[in-house]
Amino acid sequence: MESVWKKTAEIPSREKLKENIHTKAVVIGAGMTGILTAYMLQEQGVETVVLEAGRIAGGQTCNTTAKITSQHNLIYAYLMEKFGEEKAAMYAHANQQAIEDYARIIEKEKIACDFQRKPAYLYSREKERIEELENEAKWATLLGIPAEFVTETELPFPVAGAVRFANQGQFHPLKFIGKIAEKLTIYEESRVVRLKDNCAFTEHGMAEGEHVIFAVHYPWQIVPGYYFLRMHQERSYVIALDISEWEKIDGMYLGIEPEGYSFRTMEKDGKRILLLGGGSHRTGENTSGERYELLRKKAEEWFPKSREIAHWSAQDCMPMDKIPYIGYFSSEIPNWYVATGFGKWGMTSAMAAASVIRDMVLGKEHEDEKVYAPQRFPVSALSKNFTENTIQAVKGLTKQAVSAQEFPGKCTHMGCKLEKNADEGTWECPCHGSCFTNEGELLHGPAQYGFELLQKD
Repeated sequence: MESVWKKTAEIPSREKLKENIHTKAVVIGAGMTGILTAYMLQEQGVETVVLEAGRIAGGQTCNTTAKITSQHNLIYAYLMEKFGEEKAAMYAHANQQAIEDYARIIEKEKIACDFQRKPAYLYSREKERIEELENEAKWATLLGIPAEFVTETELPFPVAGAVRFANQGQFHPLKFIGKIAEKLTIYEESRVVRLKDNCAFTEHGMAEGEHVIFAVHYPWQIVPGYYFLRMHQERSYVIALDISEWEKIDGMYLGIEPEGYSFRTMEKDGKRILLLGGGSHRTGENTSGERYELLRKKAEEWFPKSREIAHWSAQDCMPMDKIPYIGYFSSEIPNWYVATGFGKWGMTSAMAAASVIRDMVLGKEHEDEKVYAPQRFPVSALSKNFTENTIQAVKGLTKQAVSAQEFPGKCTHMGCKLEKNADEGTWECPCHGSCFTNEGELLHGPAQYGFELLQKD
């Protein structure tokens, strides 16, 4: 089940790390965040090495819907209420600037990655939610984002209202990352198995740097940082449809209801392709399946002449307060940095993270760094999230296996019981979101290793 991005772009492979090396900065992870961080550091003359456990952009980056937008669901009214105008303005500025930074890099490097300026919409079909949309438009505008409330869209159904964010962006993420990766020193198939001080050890070599940046989607390091207490993971689904006969949809859309759907179009081989997304759930809670079937039924209803060409799913780290964790990994280790908890907004958050971490490595204060600081939560303040995740962990740790078919092994992160994802045919950890194949091979972390299969009955 490859994404449409993987079907239309190929990134050349790199060698493994096979020696001990020394550099200024070590970036762990070659997804969008890691590659952008390394690129921005090298722009400033900071020698940087990237270590990747698998392939460049082989994790969540290849499964994104690739919207580059400061429109992050109903975020600005929430930020104004919870954090005040100063920090809400930082968040708005960082994500608006991220769009411009993509445009700058694409122009500078002459990258053919299908970058387009598009409007992004939040919509609702419920009249009761119009006030929420109007408030979001009001606060976004106050914070400097070009937003307005509208009642007309291109969607194949009527809406009660929508917020239109002008001049946002979309692109082909693998075409983009493949190009900027050409200038970087990247070692693939070089999983970091141990960290000591500023030394990152792989199976065949070690990279030592003055700065270490965790750009790994979900940090596996349990202490310090305690990121397993700070967030959970969710999985959502996408089908790609040939809708060449439907000419209306041109913008990017997201429904604000829990069962809302995501829309964006792209061009492929002269055809108009729609990415229809939805079916989100906490990782480990899809034993019954039928998420793809739900999307297919909606496609048949809304686009009866469409044809499916691909389908896939993605995982997202959901932070406690809807704001990513970008900055120092822990107050105990000032030269370690982290970027995680992007929610469902990985592309703009990756660029914001690269900008913030670049300045921190250079010893500069970034104008927006305070809103993202992981240290905004002392460990004692994590109790609510800890309680919610503990409920999941207790289920996983105490449920007894009936057979290997029901439960083939335990997660190698913290020992939780795995649950079957009926749509993907994989095993997922409901505690922290690690994912494995039927054979026990690791697909997604924070687990660092696969598991040993239990003996079948």
